[in-house]
Amino acid sequence: MSAIERPTPAQQTRRLAVLAAAVFAMVAPIVQHLLGFGLSQAAFAADGNQTLQVAGYAFSIWGPIYLGLLVYAGRQALPQTGESVLINRMGWPSAVAMFGIGMWIIAAALNLKAASVVIIFASLLALLVPMLATAKTIRTTGVMDRDRWFLTWPLAALAGWLTIAAPLNLITTATAFDALPAFLSPTGWAVAAIVAAVLVGIKATLYLRTMAYSLPIAWGLVGAFVAEQERNPLLGFTALGAAFVLVTAAVIITFGLKRGIERPR
Repeated sequence: MSAIERPTPAQQTRRLAVLAAAVFAMVAPIVQHLLGFGLSQAAFAADGNQTLQVAGYAFSIWGPIYLGLLVYAGRQALPQTGESVLINRMGWPSAVAMFGIGMWIIAAALNLKAASVVIIFASLLALLVPMLATAKTIRTTGVMDRDRWFLTWPLAALAGWLTIAAPLNLITTATAFDALPAFLSPTGWAVAAIVAAVLVGIKATLYLRTMAYSLPIAWGLVGAFVAEQERNPLLGFTALGAAFVLVTAAVIITFGLKRGIERPR
């Protein structure tokens, strides 16, 4: 087991911050919806989706992501959960990312498009960079280790979804501001965003070797196919093909490479 020592008071404070950030991330959209405050997330996304859009059902992935984050944070609040390397290293980064996704809801409600782009990319980087820095520990964590199920999976799923949501947010914002550079067509920019997300997805999966990261990206790409297949078949089928390539690569990487063996790069 990875949990080998009791948390110190400072570590317990960090754990409470993680729990507070997870609760804030979950409560923000609920309160915004109940109060009818500002724009809904659907209305915010619709302004500028002429270049690239994702079918509405794809955003239902937030349900299991929120649940996973609550399990991740709630487990740390339990007194019997010991301190591990992953809990220690991913605590503050995860708190920043979860606080960020809650703040994104507020920025979207206020129609602060530029701020929403900054927030979502900051949340992605705050989470993904430390995960990649800790990749060796993540790879070598046992299949039945609780940190694999209750830390790696929830955080990797959030990072994966942000990997596809961030460029989508950027594309829609640039479209709304009529700020897409003219040296590529709108479809060209959308394809570039898809390719970038897939390349990052494959590279990060090579380090992390968990399907939890790549599956949310593929889910978003399939949502783009559903939304674009009639309006822009070239873009729609590019997204579908990209999802297939990503899932295939992720399966080969995750199940075809041994987590405990380091290979030269």
